[in-house]
Amino acid sequence: MRLQELGYVIRKARLAKGLTQAKLAQSARISRTTMNQLENGVFPDIGVNKAQAILTALGLALRIEPMPRARRRDYVRMARVSASVSFREELTEGELVRALLTGKIPVNRRPHFRVLLEEVPGEVMKGLVEDVGKWAKPGRVAKNFAAIAERLGMRRMPGWLKNA
Repeated sequence: MRLQELGYVIRKARLAKGLTQAKLAQSARISRTTMNQLENGVFPDIGVNKAQAILTALGLALRIEPMPRARRRDYVRMARVSASVSFREELTEGELVRALLTGKIPVNRRPHFRVLLEEVPGEVMKGLVEDVGKWAKPGRVAKNFAAIAERLGMRRMPGWLKNA
């Protein structure tokens, strides 16, 4: 499970219980800022103890199971690997997802994002926007992608981005 998926599950459970972020954060003994970042998929990393405290406060449990075989393509992985082919340092999944959720390019990753926007097939990019878009407000990921393209000085927007 990706950290963004965990944040999405936590937000759904919190809203279903009628709790505010502040109240849940207080129950789990974490800051409200951490709770907000986690729910929005932009928290860089969370330990098992913090995750367990949040889930316990919501009446949920953390369960470890073998990963099922993927039924559909993992567009996040495909895009990440494609963007990293020509570089010594790989773009991580976390860096890619956080960039799409925040619109900010990680340090030393501008070339990776240029390759991503210029060379990765449109089908993969559409799937990437759709997959990451599940953890954000509608249209936010496409808007952030457009901002990233603009920051990279790209004059022509890729066709898939115009239709995203």
